[in-house]
Order: sequence, then structure tokens, then C-alpha cells
Amino acid sequence: MNKILKKLELAPGIKLFEVDVPEVAAKALPGHFVIVRNSDRGERIPLTIADTDKSRGVITLIFQEVGKSTLELGLFREGDNLPCVVGPLGKPSEIEKFGTVVCIGGGVGVAPIFPIIKGLKAAGNRVLSIIGARNKELLILENEVRMYSDETYVTTDDGSYGTKGFVCDQLGSLLTNETNIDRVVAIGPSIMMKAVAEMTRPYKIPTIVSLNSIMVDGTGMCGACRVEVGGETKFTCVDGPEFDGHLVDFEMLMKRLSMYSSQEKKALDDYKGKI
Repeated sequence: MNKILKKLELAPGIKLFEVDVPEVAAKALPGHFVIVRNSDRGERIPLTIADTDKSRGVITLIFQEVGKSTLELGLFREGDNLPCVVGPLGKPSEIEKFGTVVCIGGGVGVAPIFPIIKGLKAAGNRVLSIIGARNKELLILENEVRMYSDETYVTTDDGSYGTKGFVCDQLGSLLTNETNIDRVVAIGPSIMMKAVAEMTRPYKIPTIVSLNSIMVDGTGMCGACRVEVGGETKFTCVDGPEFDGHLVDFEMLMKRLSMYSSQEKKALDDYKGKI
């Protein structure tokens, strides 16, 4: 149980695990996440389920090694058993036939947007996907996204691949040239999602964002993922992780995301000093 059947390095510091968890795979829907721990006393790591193979009982998890816990997680090998995989958790994405939907993934946010792209396409939508990264080397899942999208646009900050610029630049072009965009879904850095929401606001296009990066406990117990949406306090892990981007208080979100940055840096520095 919880055996890692496959491990890949998609890009420097970005790992993919295929994990044997039939009970989770049977119930997983786009937007769901799991809690993973790398030891019995390890930190709880929320990871969106990037793909599911229900017939094999397998889920795909993709994560970026950014701190002590994810660096330790990245040391697991094929054949190892993860000590803890709990889920599926959270509310699933709203998947129905909307019409034309623009799906935007920035950086490692391409991983959680991918199952939404698949779900929306299966529901009969016209899916326009925009994916971006700092450079070509860090771009992930391009072929997979293209497979389920009617049109795919790739951007890189440095212009090393695709169009030079940001995903928001490409969104701006679509907003100018597309007359009928019925919905936008964006997952990535908070500043990116905020920019997307502000760009779609004048057009009154429903815009969904995922605030998964602020989650810790994943069950509503710790309260660390409190966010303000439409003037109301929400817990990202149980009320989301997806919310109306036009109602999210992104300034509060970004302040809360940086609350423990000094402790996280110290833990990472201490860990690196021991290896």
C-alpha cells in the first residue's frame, strides 16, 4: 500500500510519483488533493492529484522541492512505500459544459490544472490552455496538456521556448481576440492568479483560482489556511481549494503565505547543513 510505482524528474527539482492507492484513486476527482507525509513524524504535505488511473488504482503526484519536507520526499525511490497518503480531500473542481474555457497553469501549477483540463474537455468544452515557466527547462506536462486542449499556448519568462513573456500576456491576447470566453481557471503563484483575476474582472468572466499553496493540515483542524473570500473567512482545505478569483483577498493571502518564511528558511538551511 502507498507504493511508489514510478518516479520521474520532470524538471530540475520537480518530481513525479505514481502511487498505488486504490481507495484514493477510486474516489478522486479533478481538484481533489491528498496529504502525504515522508515519515511518521513528518510534516503534512498537501499535494493536488495530478492524474488518476482508476483501473490500476494509481494516482499521480507532482511536487517541487522547495523546503526540507519536499526535499526529503524527493529522496524516495521506486518501490518505496510512502508512510502516509490520505485523501481524496477538498471539494472537487466544478466540471460541466460551460462553453469556451481558458485554463492557465504557471510553473508547477501546470500539474493541478492538468486534471481540470482533462475533465473540462471530457465534458464537451472548448479548452484553450496557457502554460508557462521561467524557462524551457522548467516547463512540465506540455505534451499532456496539448493532448486534451483545443489550443495550447506556451510562454517562458526568458523566451527560451514558446512566446517570451508571462501567461497573463497570452491571456490578454485572448481576451482581446476571443469574443466568447465563458470561464477562466488559473493555478500558479498567488501574484499570477491575482493578475489573472484583475484582467478578467472588467469582462465579467467567471474566474476560478486554487489556493492550495496555503494549506497545511488539510482537514480544517489547524486553521492555517484561513483566507478571506467575498468578505467571509474560509478554510482553503475544506471550503476549497478553489474559489472565485474575483472575491479572493489576495493581499491577505500573500501576507499569510509569508508568515513562516523565516522558520522555513532556517529549517531548510539546517537540513542542508546536515547533508
